[in-house]
Amino acid sequence: MNVACLLARTARSAPQRPAVFHGTRCLFNYGELAARSARIAGWLRHKAGLAPGERVAIFLGNCPEYLEVLYGAWWAGLVVVPINAKLHAREALFIVQDSEAAVVVTGDEQGAALVPLMAQAPSVQAHVEPGSAHYRSMLGHDPLALEHRAPDELAWIFYTSGTTGQPKGVMQTHRNLQTMTACYFIDVDPVEPDDAIVYAAPMSHGAGFYNFMHVAVGARHVVPESGGFDAAELIGLAGRLGRLSLFAAPTMVRRLVEEVATTGADVSGFKTIVYGGGPMYVADIQRALDVMGERFVQIFGQGESPMTITALSRRHLADRTHPRWAGRIASVGIAQSLVEVRVVDDDGHELPPGATGEVVVRGDAVMAGYWRNPEASARALRGGWLWTGDVGAMDEEGFLTLKDRSKDVIISGGSNIYPREVEEVLLRHPAVREVSVVGRPDPEWGEVVVAFVVGEASAAELDALCLAHIARFKRPKTYRWLAALPKNHYGKILKTDLRALLDAEHPDKENDDETR
Repeated sequence: MNVACLLARTARSAPQRPAVFHGTRCLFNYGELAARSARIAGWLRHKAGLAPGERVAIFLGNCPEYLEVLYGAWWAGLVVVPINAKLHAREALFIVQDSEAAVVVTGDEQGAALVPLMAQAPSVQAHVEPGSAHYRSMLGHDPLALEHRAPDELAWIFYTSGTTGQPKGVMQTHRNLQTMTACYFIDVDPVEPDDAIVYAAPMSHGAGFYNFMHVAVGARHVVPESGGFDAAELIGLAGRLGRLSLFAAPTMVRRLVEEVATTGADVSGFKTIVYGGGPMYVADIQRALDVMGERFVQIFGQGESPMTITALSRRHLADRTHPRWAGRIASVGIAQSLVEVRVVDDDGHELPPGATGEVVVRGDAVMAGYWRNPEASARALRGGWLWTGDVGAMDEEGFLTLKDRSKDVIISGGSNIYPREVEEVLLRHPAVREVSVVGRPDPEWGEVVVAFVVGEASAAELDALCLAHIARFKRPKTYRWLAALPKNHYGKILKTDLRALLDAEHPDKENDDETR
């Protein structure tokens, strides 16, 4: 079943229900949202000439048009490729090229940088900017009848990155997304028509995945006027709209809690805050519960199993009388209802409770594989299980606690940063002989990027190099200069030794001249 059927059904049964808000202003009801999506679908199929299964890339910040573009593509039987709006234009270009997107929807800020590069993407037949005359012509096109798709056909290609090369396109099917939707209702939160989901985190990522549950019941979708996270703005929206839910990275939760604690704001308008995308310290979730009450749910997932590996319910978070409460709130919860989760050894054998190993998951939420990358697919999907690359331990009650990541991914402010791509950029400088990038724990961001450099390049030169090639949020916060990088007998850089160097430093000591 096409995920666009969720919108079609709600539009038939409750066309007058308010659907899309910009701030507190309602722009469209569900009947209008479906009609706009059907017209975009008509343009994509008949004007742009796209065939079912072709790709539509979306390189936009959060905006009211995001939902109608998503559903317009699905309505036409196409595959969406949402691109993180924080990415550098060259990084976005790679995704457009790799996915062979036929149409790119991009906005003022993102488009100004990407459009001049699109001559290098021969697959692109058209690019459209919301609000432009071209976009208005899409909305004026004859509507298309809803395209029905098989459950295992592609719906969404989510580009993630690994530590060993270019980003990989996670192939998510209609079945994957429907399973995720069902898990939300079962394991995360029941949704009512009077609820509102606010997109404070990027719609290209986890926040956008949570549109389906709210479309299914005819709830409200709110794009903040800021387009992103602003604690004071969210508190105001909760007060005026009520029953507000959101997906937030831990750093967002901390900022929201501090704003509430500082101002004494009324939080009764918040219904549910789902947090994930990075580590949440025990002290932080305890403070959040103290300040804002029983409004929190944690999820653990990956693009390869979107939002659907484990969940820590509000009931478990709130049960302070339980003898294992401290351990539970340090965990990422129990397996969601429509997946199986195990901790295994290197041979795939399930480990006993308390033993540490790799987390694996299987079920209808797990991806179909990586787009046109059979080697990476074979590494990740083995024996019917997705090998997540995360290391953890499961207790006898099924609560999973993550210990580390077998991949060296750095999670900063809820965004994944992959050391190798930063290292490759830094090594472009002729005066850099060696470099290694690691994450340093940070109470605000979860982790920050630290680059250990062997060479004579200055921090300013390295910053300029990063800003020319990768997104701003990926550049190192701190540089450390060494005479040589620590290595083992096989010449492999020992990142554990580099992390130990950081751990040994006095908190107030900085042995470089660049910490931002």
